[in-house]
Amino acid sequence: MNKTLLLIFFYLIFYPADIFAQAESNKRSLFNEKELLKHVKSLSSDAFEGRRTGSDGANKARKYIINQFHSLQVEPLGKSFEQSFSFTKKGKLFNAVNVLGFIEGSEYSNKYIVISAHYDHEGVKYGKIYNGADDNASGISALFAFAEYFKKHPPKHSVILAAFDGEELGLQGSKYYVNHTIISSKEIVLNLNMDMISRNDKNELYVTGTSENKQLKYLITKSNPSSEIKLVTGHDGNDGLDNWTYSSDHANFHKKNIPFLYFGVEDHKDYHEPTDDYENIQPAFYIEAVKTIISVFNTIDESRF
Repeated sequence: MNKTLLLIFFYLIFYPADIFAQAESNKRSLFNEKELLKHVKSLSSDAFEGRRTGSDGANKARKYIINQFHSLQVEPLGKSFEQSFSFTKKGKLFNAVNVLGFIEGSEYSNKYIVISAHYDHEGVKYGKIYNGADDNASGISALFAFAEYFKKHPPKHSVILAAFDGEELGLQGSKYYVNHTIISSKEIVLNLNMDMISRNDKNELYVTGTSENKQLKYLITKSNPSSEIKLVTGHDGNDGLDNWTYSSDHANFHKKNIPFLYFGVEDHKDYHEPTDDYENIQPAFYIEAVKTIISVFNTIDESRF
């Protein structure tokens, strides 16, 4: 036995736990967790000035998202990543931009799942920056985690990664998108929307939309969510809790009779406050939440939904 083989033999004898631990760690690492947190910290920093639609901060956020899509090998849905539109709110004209990425499905390429999150927030009010770490830098960073995951695990359905603008001003970005989908809305089989997913003192992540679709309800039960947090169905108008069916961008898909799943947490003390900062998210919960959402996606993707 040569020296190299002898060293390997003794390593396997005395350090098998290290090998299995590393293998298990790699299995759990669906995406770079440090990068996930870094993106939330960056997007919710003062440099982005609260990402108010039409502001310099929102423009910076849009460029940040496009750069990340480029680096993660995401293609634009149309000729470019940008879908520009305008709308009027209380007599003021806003110029807004959705950012739309595309990943072609390996089997059901003519069926699309839209994974969405809004990137705008409240901006600057009375001299205070509303950074929106949970609402909704957390959702945007999760889009990047999905893109990273898809590099090694290509989806069977085609996927549109949608970073919507104007959510805080009346769900404007998703409203424009569902009326200008680029691809036929009949080919969109599901919207998976993420809005506020990075903190909850009860360790609960809610998913709304299963009461509208029995197949989705069944598939949720088949998914393999994290054992570290609780995935709870509800807030759908049938359980005495606030009805979230129309609370975020998934509402506009629902109005078009497109099935949806909305992942979010219940409101906390920093909701729409200048204290919704990176320091107040719960990293361990957030990482597990994103893993859970990816697990649900995988179950649906395997089902030819």
